[in-house]
Amino acid sequence: MADSKAIIKSAEEKMEMAVAFLEESLAHIRAGKADVRLLDGIKVDSYGSMVPINNVAAVTTPDARSITIKPWDKSMFKVIEKAIIDSDLGIMPENNGELIRIGIPPLTEERRRQLAKQCKAEGETAKVSIRNARRDGIDALKKAVKEGLPEDEQKDGETKLQKIHDKYVKQLDDLLARKDKEIMTV
Repeated sequence: MADSKAIIKSAEEKMEMAVAFLEESLAHIRAGKADVRLLDGIKVDSYGSMVPINNVAAVTTPDARSITIKPWDKSMFKVIEKAIIDSDLGIMPENNGELIRIGIPPLTEERRRQLAKQCKAEGETAKVSIRNARRDGIDALKKAVKEGLPEDEQKDGETKLQKIHDKYVKQLDDLLARKDKEIMTV
């Protein structure tokens, strides 16, 4: 017989993962400020294997408008530069022989709106994941009733799932509002 607490805990873990995934997705959307996480998705060829830039160089943000990359191996300059140019970051790196500087240009109004839309789409995907976790939990509770779980325990479980669902949806909304404010602030 399935335990209602285990079903609820499983659903809550799935909801937590949806929130964590959204946080990670939003971190990669550039909001006009320099953030080293913008480069997380860019991989470079280092001695035959594809690795993130921060595995072959020191990546820092000296100010709010730039990212500097100081490769540990001088031969990596061209490889890192090419990887940044080929990425969907849309920014041209500057190489002075000592380090690679990426200037983060201020966003245009149109680009801000596009990024805000992209954030909303990511948020909606996360909300769908949370709703699916709730639905799966409710289905598991209904199945457990057929296996001998008391109906009142099932109803209590559904109520708890709804409360947990609401809590995580509120967390998503707060994350999205914060990111939207960050994007729209000039």
